[in-house]
Amino acid sequence: MSATITLKQINKLAIPALISGVSEPILSLTDAAIVGNIEVNATESLAAVGIVTTFLSMLIWVLGQTRSAISSLVSQYLGANNLEAIKSLPAQAIFIITSLSILIILTTYPFAASIFKLYNASDLILDYSVDYYKIRVFGFPFTLFTIAVFGTFRGLQNTYYPMLIAIVGTIANIVLDVVLVYGVDGLIPAMNIKGAAYASVVAQLIMATLSVYYLLRKTEISLKPTFPFNKEIKTFILMIFNLFVRTLALNVTLYYASAFSTSYGKEYIAAYTIAINLWFLGAFIVDGYSSAGNILSGKLYGQKNYKALVQLSNKLIKYGMILGVAIAIIGGVLYYPIGNIFTNDPEVLKQFYNIFWIVLAMQPFCALAFIFDGVFKGLGKMKYLRNVLLFSTFIIFIPILFWLDALDYKLYAIFIAITFWMIARGVPLIIKFRRQFLSLSQKT
Repeated sequence: MSATITLKQINKLAIPALISGVSEPILSLTDAAIVGNIEVNATESLAAVGIVTTFLSMLIWVLGQTRSAISSLVSQYLGANNLEAIKSLPAQAIFIITSLSILIILTTYPFAASIFKLYNASDLILDYSVDYYKIRVFGFPFTLFTIAVFGTFRGLQNTYYPMLIAIVGTIANIVLDVVLVYGVDGLIPAMNIKGAAYASVVAQLIMATLSVYYLLRKTEISLKPTFPFNKEIKTFILMIFNLFVRTLALNVTLYYASAFSTSYGKEYIAAYTIAINLWFLGAFIVDGYSSAGNILSGKLYGQKNYKALVQLSNKLIKYGMILGVAIAIIGGVLYYPIGNIFTNDPEVLKQFYNIFWIVLAMQPFCALAFIFDGVFKGLGKMKYLRNVLLFSTFIIFIPILFWLDALDYKLYAIFIAITFWMIARGVPLIIKFRRQFLSLSQKT
């Protein structure tokens, strides 16, 4: 059995996945950049976008874990040369997750104001948050549908079509953002923050439509749910449950970070919004190699090709470190111009520049953590991922955050705590992987 995984193989999956992956944070960054430069209440609008984006990211990451579960199962069956046995699963999974998304709309829409008060939003920021959310939430089912289809393509070792879909959606969002937020003289009135929300929903609808087209035209996977359920549906649900708990823990981190920054004042939450969205962008750039790890590890695990699996992990560690350092260097070179893209408010920029260096410094640690997240998802080891996230959130992040906040470190407290949180996520995964597979690799 071949034990060679080349850089060309990794990049063939990683680069398209990287391009499609950055579409998600670019949607939020575009909203932030456009809204942060409107003529009326720009700082309050930017703060509202940050709060709502945090909440929507929580929902998307909790339910969007279908992508990892579908990808893991499909890639393992592909590696075992038994794809026919899993073909009915994607449609069933998509049906379940989109049904849940509609239920979430029904249960959160009437209580939007109460939800964002939990994030310490008040007055104009609260009003804008509610306005923005009550539009953007209708794109939620389209987003989850697209994510699940992307998971199917990844399981089939294909990241090209998700890349095309993501590019079209991102371009559509940027164009619509400019047109709807600022308006067109004599044709379209300026909608300000509501325009950004409408732009996102339309872009998400376009991506979902393209997902249907490419899946039906380019694969043998059906989107029509059939019964009885596939035999792997129990495994799928267990994976989703473990990822659900894990993602809840992840979003405890994001909730406390957002709530603390909001409590410091509107300039702080605006600065936090810029910094955390740039952090997300770095995460999704690395996600290209994380996705390659997810896709290839699942297939190699299905083949029981442990030697190639260890080789893959070694190369991903190397590429992850290079990518993390490169992101930090590029961010350092563009340190001041980046801030001016999002706002001209001098107080917001001051707070942003104070802590952006921490975001850049943590990038190599983030890269390793995200890549091994992907590898463990490909292996289907969601329980261990869950336990690591619980540990890093409740034993590492929260105590450090509360301690540094008590010392009045403000945004420093948040981003220092996030740095240690990422280290605590990555190191145990690397240790666990090498303990389990190094000995197995010597037998294959």
